[in-house]
Amino acid sequence: MSTQWADALALLPDLLAQHVLLSAAALGLGLAIALPLAVLAVRHEALRWPVLTSAGLIQTIPGLALLALFYPLLLALSGLTDAWFGYSFQALGFLPALLALTLYSMLPILRNTVTGLLGVDNDVLEAADGVGMTPRQKLFWVQLPLAAPTILAGIRTAAVWTIGTATLSTPVGQPSLGNYIFSGLQTENWVSVLVGCLGAAALALIVDQMLGLVESGLKERQRGQIWVALSALVAGTLAAMSVTIVPKPVSYVVGAKNFSEQFILAEMIGARLEKAGASVARTDGLGSAIVFRALEAGDVDVYVDYSGTLWANVMGRTDVPPRAAMLAELTTWMAANRKVTVLGSLGFENAYALAMRRSDAERLGIKTLDDLAQRGRDLRLGSDLEFLSRPEYAALKAAYGLRFRSETSYNPTFMYRAIASKEADVISAFSSDGRIAGQDLVVLSDPKGAIPAYDAVILLAPTRANDGVLRRAVEPLIGAIPVEAMRKANLAVDRDEGKLSPAQAARALEATLE
Repeated sequence: MSTQWADALALLPDLLAQHVLLSAAALGLGLAIALPLAVLAVRHEALRWPVLTSAGLIQTIPGLALLALFYPLLLALSGLTDAWFGYSFQALGFLPALLALTLYSMLPILRNTVTGLLGVDNDVLEAADGVGMTPRQKLFWVQLPLAAPTILAGIRTAAVWTIGTATLSTPVGQPSLGNYIFSGLQTENWVSVLVGCLGAAALALIVDQMLGLVESGLKERQRGQIWVALSALVAGTLAAMSVTIVPKPVSYVVGAKNFSEQFILAEMIGARLEKAGASVARTDGLGSAIVFRALEAGDVDVYVDYSGTLWANVMGRTDVPPRAAMLAELTTWMAANRKVTVLGSLGFENAYALAMRRSDAERLGIKTLDDLAQRGRDLRLGSDLEFLSRPEYAALKAAYGLRFRSETSYNPTFMYRAIASKEADVISAFSSDGRIAGQDLVVLSDPKGAIPAYDAVILLAPTRANDGVLRRAVEPLIGAIPVEAMRKANLAVDRDEGKLSPAQAARALEATLE
């Protein structure tokens, strides 16, 4: 446990600084947009309903979805600017997170500013008109000062919302305190989850208290109190900038999806590059679609994907050829159509597989997916977050006519917890997952071959196809990792007792290859 705390706290300065800078930038940009909009909405009643309703509608979009939507939009825009002006920008990371959080911050600022300005007493406004104030003077000398406490209350709410939502920026490649939460939930490292949650909560509380001092200072006309609070906020932001703005030379960006095996393999690839003298950044916790598009755009240089995922999701294929034929065609197609290099298979497969508790499978006489189809209407399916919407599940339903009593999606960690606690009867397990043996699960055979092969393959970005350093670092991994070794490494991260961090598991796996 002490090692987990030490590992988590070692990452805190950088992740906290990234979180502070992102939140401050989003809140600042939200203020710059929302305050003028609110003034316009007060002066022009016809604008009031559309502005407030639009801001309210944005709040109905789940934060993670809004963040994810900005990445393909920015990627397309980057492609256009590159084609028209010869300039492109990085669509992964800070920019999509900034834009999404800015939109999220605006509603409380807009509402409170409109409410505060409209709440100024008409007699006061008439008196201002009587002494000959211009509309501009009346706004800055009368309305805004009187509405300031109400506006500050909205800013406080926006700040807390923004800091909390910033933890969701990890899946779009922006480091934050959410890194602790996403990786900790997947690997069941509760120390990591706790550090992320406490860090975000403490940051929100501190910022809220500082803004509260500004608010009370305005009410009580205590200028010293206002300046102390604002100085503390500015100092914190500048401290975060000093950590994050200093250029950190990065030779390669290693990507990873959001489960233990990906974390381990990314650590292994990164360590090999660092051993070769390169500087490495790891961008993990990405969704399947985002990480591939990031590789294609050059925002990620290398990562491990699975042949079946690429075959169905990227190529849009529904047929299921033999493993060798699939890999050969995938390699050729990726090079010709996406300029992505499929370097080769690591030597193991991580396929989707429906699994049950052994005791239940034996009691019900279920050995194959055909058997499951006969009993499925009485059973509950638990899946990972993607499986129910993936083409593989559609293919299984078409081939076997599968129907279940209920279908529930879980984070992969909690999916295994669900079958262990008997909240699910069948799960969409992963064939290289050590928890299959660890929990005594039975993988149901697929006699109709509906599920394609899922060889773990190394992908290189178009700009890295002929990169000698990268190739020399990762080519020795081709065909070198047996599934038994991968299962052992995965279980070392996922087990309850004596668990290893992904970096430790990667080093142990590397040692078995030497």
